[in-house]
Amino acid sequence: MAARIRLTRVGSKKNPIYRVVVADSRSPRDGRFIEIVGRYNPQTDPSVIELDDDRVKEWLDKGAQPSNTVKRLLKAKGL
Repeated sequence: MAARIRLTRVGSKKNPIYRVVVADSRSPRDGRFIEIVGRYNPQTDPSVIELDDDRVKEWLDKGAQPSNTVKRLLKAKGL
């Protein structure tokens, strides 16, 4: 199983809020996931990025690959 750390959209129409999840790379964007490790709200100023640092580091150590967007969020948080 190839695990990815990526965003899944929650929130209503024209009100995007995202969860940062660990999911199998074959599952759909808003489909099944393994674990929620954070959330991201791009609408506030500044954007809200909440991550469970320990869990994210643990998944990265296990070999999970972050998506491009999550890489940017991790860099912004200093992970």
